[in-house]
Amino acid sequence: MIGYIRTAIPLFGLVLILFFSFSCQQVKKNKNKDQAETDTLMPPPPPVLKYGLPVDSFLIEDGTVRPNQHLSHILSDYGVGMGIIDQIARQSQEVFDVRKIRRGNRYSIFQTPDSIARARYFIYENSATDYFVFELFDSLKVYRGEKEIETRLRTGHGEIQSSLWNTMKDNGLDPMLALRLSDIYAWSIDFYAIQKGDRFRVIYEELFVDSISIGIGNIYAVQFDHVGSENYAFRFFQDDRFDYFDEEGQSLRKAFLKSPLEFSARISSRFSHSRLHPVLRIRRPHHGVDYAAPTGTPVRTIGDGTVITRAYQAGGGGNYLRIKHNSVYTTTYMHLQGFAKGIVQGARVQQGQVIGFVGATGLATGPHLDFRVHKNGTPVDPLKVEAPPVEPVHESRMPEYLVQKDSLLNELQKIRWDVEVLAGTIPD
Repeated sequence: MIGYIRTAIPLFGLVLILFFSFSCQQVKKNKNKDQAETDTLMPPPPPVLKYGLPVDSFLIEDGTVRPNQHLSHILSDYGVGMGIIDQIARQSQEVFDVRKIRRGNRYSIFQTPDSIARARYFIYENSATDYFVFELFDSLKVYRGEKEIETRLRTGHGEIQSSLWNTMKDNGLDPMLALRLSDIYAWSIDFYAIQKGDRFRVIYEELFVDSISIGIGNIYAVQFDHVGSENYAFRFFQDDRFDYFDEEGQSLRKAFLKSPLEFSARISSRFSHSRLHPVLRIRRPHHGVDYAAPTGTPVRTIGDGTVITRAYQAGGGGNYLRIKHNSVYTTTYMHLQGFAKGIVQGARVQQGQVIGFVGATGLATGPHLDFRVHKNGTPVDPLKVEAPPVEPVHESRMPEYLVQKDSLLNELQKIRWDVEVLAGTIPD
């Protein structure tokens, strides 16, 4: 009996081993079977689309509109008959006027992939983001589409050596960022007076379409050090709009812009009580600031107001405008080539609105703007006018603003002046 038990135990163990081995093999087979069924049931990958059309279903040719090239020239090269071209041109007028196709813009032709390629779609890129799809079959439909815009968070910094524009290029930044910064600080920094050694750091968005940069998006925070003074700007939503405020919550918008021209112009003559006139060669007061700029450069009013004079002065200011802003200030814009549409005596104008264009009318040696400011009827130096600020962050919103400002300030301070780093997460 004892011997039976001694031999039975190994046999029982062997049976268990064989049973579990068979069970595991069955489980493995079932698992492989389930995996095969799952693989069979997996959906195919989505098609690759361009302009909303599957690229693997067509032969695609891309091109650029040449000088004096019209829709008929482009489509006829791909075998589209003049009857269809005329019909689609007429049917598309409410969506897009084909006469506005411009040279240099891109287009694509989608053709059938058979031996006799036939054009089925013509896509015209009207801008970096907008395009129009012309269906060249059946009802000859035309519709508008938009490319997806990708937003990337960026940081940048630079130190002025010659100009803000050149500093942007030298640091690999979009030069248009210079214009955006000049807009933000238009009321507090005179960009004609920035100096070597001034510096900035900024957190902003860069916009991309098809992995190509198309410009600057929102600017969240800026530090601009000018003549040793730190000037901050933080983006904040208040009163149904986004605006920029300093570290104390004061608005960067003030009653007047610092200049009536974009900063690409230069000051050629300053305010003086005794200046040698460049034409008359005599000394007399020059109670204004001359900005040298190309003919046709837009001139903007520095503040809201009413046009009280629009006239021509043959022996002096040429075409000129005078705008009354309030009971204290009036401004004058002289030597204009012409006036903007709607700028007549009595017209209301808004801050930053284009009112005329730089010229050389009247007594002038070349194209420039003679800009003057009167305070209570007395001429004052336009470069020294201190305008009162507008509404600061509301007291009820200050706790929210301070949290957001502190977060942005912390991210700004991570940007080293000598090394480019990525900014952190921007609060909503």
